[in-house]
Amino acid sequence: MVMKLHSFRRSQEADVHIEVRETRFNPWDELQRYQTEVLGNEGKYGATASFVGTMRDFNEGEAVQAMILEHYPGMTEKSLREISEYAREQWEIIDSLIIHRVGELKPNDPIVLLAVWSAHRTDAFAACRYLIEELKSRAPFWKKEALENTSQWVVRNNPEDR
Repeated sequence: MVMKLHSFRRSQEADVHIEVRETRFNPWDELQRYQTEVLGNEGKYGATASFVGTMRDFNEGEAVQAMILEHYPGMTEKSLREISEYAREQWEIIDSLIIHRVGELKPNDPIVLLAVWSAHRTDAFAACRYLIEELKSRAPFWKKEALENTSQWVVRNNPEDR
């Protein structure tokens, strides 16, 4: 299941692309595909900053065997769009991409891919950092970890998990 918010253009030519999907993805293939097929090679950007988050096999000293990642359809995409729009207001961004998994994940599965394209690295780095920090703290996703003998919901109160 793939839910997409269609890209849209703003007056300064900035674009945003958001996907929340249940299917596994290769972040490097997605980044290359997006950069080639959507952005093209027109020389408009000088910097690409990306972040890939993957599932760990541990949390707070416990071995984690799997995780269920839930979201609120519609609300999640709206939150991600708002975060992306704010980033575009703060930094000169040409385009941004967010792909986020939901459903069952196993250790080492990619959870999130964020990428930002800009003319300059300073804007790309700053916007990418902002996007992941805000996504982790504001976007409506819920994690339930499967441990060896039990399961537990993950509470967002550890600053190091940001």
